[in-house]
Amino acid sequence: MTVQCKICGVKDEAAVQAAIAGGARWIGLVFYPRSPRAVSPEEAARLADVAAGRVQRVGLFVDPDDTLLEECLRRVSLDALQLHGEESPCRVGEIRSRWGLPVMKAIKVARADDLAVVSDYVPVVDRLLFDAKAPKEMLGALPGGNALSFDWRLLAGRTWPKPWMLSGGLTPENLQEAVTLTGAEAVDVSSGVEERPGVKDPMRIKAFLEKAREL
Repeated sequence: MTVQCKICGVKDEAAVQAAIAGGARWIGLVFYPRSPRAVSPEEAARLADVAAGRVQRVGLFVDPDDTLLEECLRRVSLDALQLHGEESPCRVGEIRSRWGLPVMKAIKVARADDLAVVSDYVPVVDRLLFDAKAPKEMLGALPGGNALSFDWRLLAGRTWPKPWMLSGGLTPENLQEAVTLTGAEAVDVSSGVEERPGVKDPMRIKAFLEKAREL
C-alpha cells in the first residue's frame, strides 16, 4: 500500500504544486503566528484555491479561540482542521461539532506514557497524529515542526479505533525506517522537505513523495 502523505507548512504555490504533482493527499496551512511557516488568511485563501479539488486542505491551529477559527474559516476554504496545541478532548469535540469539519488531533510523544491520553481523544477526532514532544530545555521550541523525532518503536504493533498519522523529524532519507518500525499508513512532513525553516524545497517534496510511493 502506498503511504499517504501530508506536506505541512506550505507557504507558496511552488510547494503546493509540488505536493499535488507528487501525489500528496493533504497540504497543511499553518495559522500559528510564531511559526516560520505561518500564513495569513489572505495567503492561505490563495493557496487553498490553487489546491481546490486536487488535494485536501488542512488548517493547522494551536489552541485557537472561536474568533480565530471563525475568521479563518470565513475566508479560507478548508477540508479539515488540525489541532496541535493543548486542546482538551472537550474542546476538540466542541470545535468538531461547531464547524462540522473533520478534526485531526496531535498527540506529542516522548515516552510510552504519553500515549495514555489517546483513549480520551478517540471519541472526538477523525484522525490522530503522533508528533515528537519537544524537550523542556529546547529553546524556541514550537508546538510542532521542530525537526525532532521520537522513538518510533513506541508505536510498533499498536492499533486505535481511528486512523492515525506519523509526524516528527521525517525526511526522504528516514521515511522507510519510520514506516517499517511504526506500520504507519499516513505520514506528515514539514521541516524534512525544507531548504530552511519555512521555505519548502520542491525537489525535497518530490523525493519524499517518491519514497512514499515505493513503500
